[in-house]
Amino acid sequence: MSESSSPTEIVIIGSGIMSATLAVLLKQLDPTKRITVYEAAEELSPEASHGWHNAGTGHAGICELSDTPDLETDGTVDVTKAIDIFAEFEQSLQFWAHAVHSGIIKDPGTFIQPVPHVSFVRTAEQVAYLKARYEGLAAHHFFSSMAFSTDRSKIDAWAPLLTESRDDEPIGATHMTGGTDVNFGSLSRQLLDWLGRQDGCSVKTSHRVTDLKRRPNGGWNVTTRNSISKQRSSRAASFVFVGAGGGSILLLQKAGLPEASGLGGFPIGGQWLVCDNPKVTDRHQAKVYGQALGAAPTMAVPHLDTRIIDGQRKLLFGPFAAWTTKFLHQEGRWTDLPASIKPHNLGTLLKIGATNLDLIRYLLQQGTQSMAARMRVLQEFYPGAKQEDWKLIDAGIRVQAIKKTDGEAGIVHYGTEVLTSADRSMSALLGASPGASTSVHIILEVIRTSFPQLLKGDAGLARIQSIIPTYGIDLVAPSQSDRFSALAAPARDALGLTPTQSA
Repeated sequence: MSESSSPTEIVIIGSGIMSATLAVLLKQLDPTKRITVYEAAEELSPEASHGWHNAGTGHAGICELSDTPDLETDGTVDVTKAIDIFAEFEQSLQFWAHAVHSGIIKDPGTFIQPVPHVSFVRTAEQVAYLKARYEGLAAHHFFSSMAFSTDRSKIDAWAPLLTESRDDEPIGATHMTGGTDVNFGSLSRQLLDWLGRQDGCSVKTSHRVTDLKRRPNGGWNVTTRNSISKQRSSRAASFVFVGAGGGSILLLQKAGLPEASGLGGFPIGGQWLVCDNPKVTDRHQAKVYGQALGAAPTMAVPHLDTRIIDGQRKLLFGPFAAWTTKFLHQEGRWTDLPASIKPHNLGTLLKIGATNLDLIRYLLQQGTQSMAARMRVLQEFYPGAKQEDWKLIDAGIRVQAIKKTDGEAGIVHYGTEVLTSADRSMSALLGASPGASTSVHIILEVIRTSFPQLLKGDAGLARIQSIIPTYGIDLVAPSQSDRFSALAAPARDALGLTPTQSA
């Protein structure tokens, strides 16, 4: 095994949006940083960030009903989480606009497109819920342009596939033009392409990290295997970021972090129905989210989406969940789940499994259902859908981190979290949606924890605000409405997005 002769200060494992964001932000904040990114696959961003492995929704709390709980006893809906997610997504937009301004990304249209976001419900009970949700959101300056209607002609104008051939039942929808469709894979690759051209930095594909060992004097020895040459090598790093998606849990176990004791993972596969018939796709310009069905987890909330990937316009519906034991879609193995079961997490996994039998049955049922059964689910959204227009494709795999503190709370949680070692020499990303959309907010947490010197004092604040102008500003506060507008407009203009306006 060879020992690398060029020291690396930072090693980043995985080439998805989180890894790419951290790498570029660190290099922008401190151009002297030496950074190496390892990707096990032959191509960059092949897993959860890949264009067809996620819905591409720029999650901003606009249409995602799982952000807001059911009606309170007083008839209101708590919209706090949706507002917070909007503010977090705004940081992503600001960073991406900076990437365009600074030449890191040449053409924003290669990764982001304006697409209205719509929430859609059926039944009188759900219409009442959506109206209360709308009233709570529209009162805030982030969502002041949102519209609500139960009028079929209005909903037909927003998304005609929803009303076509639908029987006479109560329906309601909200609509907002400020939504986006994001190709996180394309964005990640462009960020890493820039990084790979910077002094002291490299991006290595076909390099699987096989071991992580602490160094006696601090930092880590990172062992990799080149899948093409079969050569193994070891590199020293003062900081390691594990952004390997579902593979993060296995790597944390190799590292032996006490903070990861008891941590296990539960993988959930995904599939989409996809339509590329222009007679259908040209009639739908929206991302339409509904309510979760039955025992479905929050990440399986059904939605009918406009997707624009590599210039091609298609419709996507799903996700349909599936049982799997793999932790990664492309680089995973069927032995991933069994290999992750250790004495320290066995009890936690058994307890969680026993209290989530409905979810396990749901996953098994989802994975074995027929195309006709999937079409019936689609037809609840789009009653006129025809099976010949749709095909089934695989989506990404999400691995839910299971912790000792989960108790009987359930297997699948909505959100993303960062695990950091006590000495701050390693951080790992765990979780799922809306992670990609709020990647900048999450990565800033990593930087504040492990690289606090980069953000300290007036100089640090000026440095980060030159990249993310909204950093350190509480845009949620009602008094900041005008300031939000002043900061948001230039970012959207740089990204080629339509300004938030009335529907």
